[in-house]
Amino acid sequence: MLKASLQKKKKIFYWAIEVGKEYAKAKKEGRIPITLSVKQKVADKLVFKKLREKTGGKLRFFISGGAALSRHLGEFFEAAGLIIIEGYGLTESSPVITANKVDDYKFGTVGKPFPGVEVKIASDGEILARGPNIMQGYYKNKKETDEVLRDGWLHTGDIGVFDADGFLMITDRKKHLFKTSTGKYIAPTPIENLFLSSKYIDQFVLIGDRRMFLSALIVPDFEAIREYADSHKIKYDNVEELMSMKEIYELIDKDMSQFQKKLANFERIRKFKLLSKPFSIETGEITPSLKVKRKFVEDEYSQLIEEMYKD
Repeated sequence: MLKASLQKKKKIFYWAIEVGKEYAKAKKEGRIPITLSVKQKVADKLVFKKLREKTGGKLRFFISGGAALSRHLGEFFEAAGLIIIEGYGLTESSPVITANKVDDYKFGTVGKPFPGVEVKIASDGEILARGPNIMQGYYKNKKETDEVLRDGWLHTGDIGVFDADGFLMITDRKKHLFKTSTGKYIAPTPIENLFLSSKYIDQFVLIGDRRMFLSALIVPDFEAIREYADSHKIKYDNVEELMSMKEIYELIDKDMSQFQKKLANFERIRKFKLLSKPFSIETGEITPSLKVKRKFVEDEYSQLIEEMYKD
């Protein structure tokens, strides 16, 4: 009985979320069908009202900054009637450069420039900002000031692009940007995040700085791989053996092909190696905030990397 009750509540919850998302979309378009309006009122009474009460019941919106807001998370709260407004800036910009608005927002972006603030994208993709909010310089540090302030423009160190509607999207940090030997600039984070949406991939590190093509070091989702192996009667003694099998390599390769289609030709992964142990804080491959130490990983697995490029 208890299990059946939980299943029913779960079904209602997910139904409400879908209704909420559909309602939010229709509201933006300015056309809400009567049937959808009725469904939304039911969903609000059964689910969303309780969720809003947990936040105090009077919030108009949230402000998000400091780290990227997941589109999925933004859409979830929007469905519940709680808008999350994401903005972007630095301490050097006092601190806001762009922001979404309650009546003009788009998840996956950090909004449009503040009034009086100019924003442009440099030839290498770096976001530059100029305006009355930009600092005059670092206190008694001309060298650092001259590095980030040039002709009145603040060089943010972030890589981004404007979409067709004028919303700014942050894609990476400039220090993460690398250049292939063919002269193409690559922002690794968006590509890595794309492949991380695979059910078979747990960790993914893009390789390609000063190389002819892109490759990757991949830590598979071991549980998903084991399930696949067991269901396909693939015999193995340990994870190391499993990761070396042709069937598993082909599984990952086939799964990756669906994501490769979304990339430009020079952004596609030509070769990859499967690792039998995950990156961890203890082994020094990732930071306490779970960011991969790219240089450390490249040094540690230099032999495997060179094997991918030896031909």
